[in-house]
Amino acid sequence: MSTIKSTSPDNEPLSHDGNDPINASELLPPDNFASKVKGKKGLARLLKATGYSIEGFKAAYKFEAAFRQVVWLNLALLMVITLIPFGVASKMLLVTASFLSLIVELINTAIEASVDHTSTEQHPLAKIAKDTGSAAQSLALLLLVILWLLALSNL
Repeated sequence: MSTIKSTSPDNEPLSHDGNDPINASELLPPDNFASKVKGKKGLARLLKATGYSIEGFKAAYKFEAAFRQVVWLNLALLMVITLIPFGVASKMLLVTASFLSLIVELINTAIEASVDHTSTEQHPLAKIAKDTGSAAQSLALLLLVILWLLALSNL
């Protein structure tokens, strides 16, 4: 098993062989933003995580046209689900596929933002990262279409 070597906030050498639990905040400097966040536990952590999630939704909606399109598509589909007499199992699958397409688009947006943050120059690895994220979203949307076609054909 590999050993992780780092220094503590006091610049004392640390090593970890994978057998004992390790606290990530011990590996980060005390003035580091991540160490302050990682130190949160319980309800405080949950509230912070909820805030970060809300900020993520807002940013994706504000800056990504593709995310806005998927949101509005899925809102329309969810309204249609309430109007068409699908069985419970079909409704569950359609709602799951809608959420999956939203989740994949959020992940794709995060990948694109990370790549663009690293560099806006064209690079083959950046292209692969962005293209595979896009391919994942294409598959999620294809799944959504297929499940809708199957559900509608069984009416």
